[in-house]
Amino acid sequence: MESLFNLFYECSSICTDTRNIQSGSLFVALKGDHFNGNEFALQAIESGATYAIVDELEFANNTNIFYVNNSLSYLQQLANYHRNKFDIPVIGITGSNGKTSTKELVNAVLSKKFKTLCTIGNLNNHIGVPLTLLRLTKEHQIGIIEMGANKPGDIAELCAIAEPTHGIITNIGKAHLEGFINFEGVLKTKTELYTSIQQKNGVLFACMDDDILMNACKKHPLPLITFGNKTNSLIVGELNYLDPFVHFSWHNHDYHSPILHTHLVGKYNFNNFLAAISFGNIFQVTPEDINSAIEGYVPQNNRSQVSKTEKNTIIVDCYNANPSSMKSALESFVEIQQGLKIAILGDMLELGSEGISEHQGILTFCQENNLRYITVGPIFQSVNKNGFLTTQDLIEQWPNLTLENNLILLKGSRGIALEKLLPLL
Repeated sequence: MESLFNLFYECSSICTDTRNIQSGSLFVALKGDHFNGNEFALQAIESGATYAIVDELEFANNTNIFYVNNSLSYLQQLANYHRNKFDIPVIGITGSNGKTSTKELVNAVLSKKFKTLCTIGNLNNHIGVPLTLLRLTKEHQIGIIEMGANKPGDIAELCAIAEPTHGIITNIGKAHLEGFINFEGVLKTKTELYTSIQQKNGVLFACMDDDILMNACKKHPLPLITFGNKTNSLIVGELNYLDPFVHFSWHNHDYHSPILHTHLVGKYNFNNFLAAISFGNIFQVTPEDINSAIEGYVPQNNRSQVSKTEKNTIIVDCYNANPSSMKSALESFVEIQQGLKIAILGDMLELGSEGISEHQGILTFCQENNLRYITVGPIFQSVNKNGFLTTQDLIEQWPNLTLENNLILLKGSRGIALEKLLPLL
């Protein structure tokens, strides 16, 4: 297999999509439910790829096309082979909520001192993690790898590829329950990160306020870097106020920061900030550079963004949703001191048999806190007969609604596409 791995080093890049072929690249033919990359191997060569890897023998019909038993396995093994050419810290980041924001914040902080390799967007699965690792070059000093999971064993699989030396689980909540079945399944899979790092004699990072994570850490006797509200944490933070942006301060031993003014909303991001500060502290980024990175970070991709229009102020958080993240978003929303507020909530998908009860729980929270809301999606409609079946249905009814001078929270799963409402708000 090593001779086939060496094909990668004769190429300028790696690609799994012929629509993005670059001259001199290595094309790896992957298969999915609705596509077969093997069929495009010859096209990849004709489009400029130096070599192609296929796992169906009939498509190895060119001297530059090589056959393997399983192309995905080849990609993953190649990524691990390549990762082990670099003796650098590799940070693994997973969690039910906040892993992408934490990854971006950790990257912002560590980039102040180091040349980092960081997961782009949320390419955090069994294909995205290998592709990220294959971007490693001798210039990189630290790798920051986001790891997602939607079924048991996913994190163990990704850790076997990335072999992280440092790691953090942002939190453990009810997400992707269709794949995990229950909370215990989520906990077991996420903590596979701790087990992997223990094999590398690495370092764990955890929020000291999270009893679930602290108990899990006790089962893995490794150096533990803590952060949170508790005064015996290594990094101690204080959430000063929300407006709706997060304003907070932190201290470590003799250092006390000024109040930092961020571009992220929601108190649920408070611990994400402290996590990034913890990594900066351990890797000896100066407090001044840490603070500059935190205040300079601006979110993208509909994650905790604030948009001010002529009519309203909108908190856009509609990239993803599960019961834990929605409850956190609503708790933070309730705390913001603002006159008129309304939450527009989209279905939380992939919850399996717990879907209806979890959606009812969200509505109960809104009612108990006298929070106005509009719901979108068939699951919410099953517990709120006044809700809208689709975002398009809400758009068509918009002339009958008047929303001006409101603070509006948009929160829902990506599949509900609540961002389509932005032009109306």
